[in-house]
Amino acid sequence: MTKKESRQQVYTLLVEVGRNTGDGLPEEATGAALMCFASGVDEAEAVRETVAILKQADLAPLDVSGYGTLDERLAEGHDISESEKALMARALKENSVIVAQMTPFFDKIT
Repeated sequence: MTKKESRQQVYTLLVEVGRNTGDGLPEEATGAALMCFASGVDEAEAVRETVAILKQADLAPLDVSGYGTLDERLAEGHDISESEKALMARALKENSVIVAQMTPFFDKIT
């Protein structure tokens, strides 16, 4: 018997989060953007899993933008580093969601 090939793929997602008690964001931050690599049989499943994981981490997801799979991003001409590819491979191997980057938002008072 051969092992059934997984239909899982890894999707690149940009998630905007707001503030929530215990979210771990800097005190002055108004929210953050999270670049995530998430596995799923389709992008909708990857989004659902990512939102669920972030909520468990006391984050408040507001919006999710999908950028597709590695192959889709390469076809669109995206420059993808080897470290990003390694994180994508890890997300696929572990069937997980990996937060690759977090950028806090701060309101500027002028």
